[in-house]
Amino acid sequence: MPLTWTLTAHELPLRYTWKIARNASTTKTNLLVSVGEGAAGPTGWGEAAPNVRYGETPEKLTAEFDALLKAGLATFSTLPALEEFLDAQAPAHALRFALESALVHYEASRTGQSVAAWLGVPAPARRVPTAFSLPIMEPGAVAGFVASQQMSRFPLLKIKVNQESGYDLLRAITQVLPGRELLVDGNEAWADADSLLQFLERIQTLPALRVRLLEQPLPAACPADYRYLRGRSPYPVFADESVTDTADFTAIAQQFHGVNMKLMKAGGYRNGIRLLAQTRAHGLQTMLGCMVETSLGIWSALQLSSLADVCDLDGFLIVRDEPFGLVQEENGLLTALPVAWTVTRPVAG
Repeated sequence: MPLTWTLTAHELPLRYTWKIARNASTTKTNLLVSVGEGAAGPTGWGEAAPNVRYGETPEKLTAEFDALLKAGLATFSTLPALEEFLDAQAPAHALRFALESALVHYEASRTGQSVAAWLGVPAPARRVPTAFSLPIMEPGAVAGFVASQQMSRFPLLKIKVNQESGYDLLRAITQVLPGRELLVDGNEAWADADSLLQFLERIQTLPALRVRLLEQPLPAACPADYRYLRGRSPYPVFADESVTDTADFTAIAQQFHGVNMKLMKAGGYRNGIRLLAQTRAHGLQTMLGCMVETSLGIWSALQLSSLADVCDLDGFLIVRDEPFGLVQEENGLLTALPVAWTVTRPVAG
């Protein structure tokens, strides 16, 4: 029998202004997709977090979902058939992940398996360490933000930086939390490798600075600069925007030391697994990241956390009044709770 698909928009007020190198926001609108047999059977849920970096908006994804329904979405009840259909229709990556993950959750529930087992990957650890992110802000506000968000409980922090205030932000965080391991994320803010290397030389003078990795500091369209940077950076350089749903990993391995895979960019669990496998096969470090998401999206990412060296899955902690409670955080460790996939919403067991 045909499956029933629905899509619902959720406006998510944020706990503070989320500012990165390219934009800032105080709310986020994400989309929830459900699939099932109606009230009589199990239901799977998935989340789409549209990203303006890739031209994704809630309105665009809603229109794409309506078009998919008209094209026969309800007739595809297996993952291979759905993937073939979506290959032909080419929806936005975030919407594709919501659709595929909803069907995977439905199938796992229907067959009585865990999602990890259904996907054929090792089960996630009971508690998974995550980084917590400091958005771009006035350097003078850092100490107050660290205190109000109780950031000292996280052994690993991510610091969003740009050219204008990056040095001052890093100086402020090292003064408040000296020696804390940091992920420094530039979100493509630097134009060329030489200006970035000058910045890196300058921050190396900061006492108590401890950088674990440097994430996507230059635009994805700068492969030559990344090749130049790779052997000169004092810190491992990780790709983010340079790897979406596809990548030439031979080229990526010449530019980076690691890859941050986000399921919202990969467009599906199985493609995400493939990207992580390719990353490791090319001798690169693996990282699992997220967008600003509810605990549904983070719960989904945690199902693949056994495949990652580093996890940055704090997106749900940015959301005020997070609606589902599917993930618990304590002292920087995440626990994915058992989930009942009900018709109306996913519920923590």
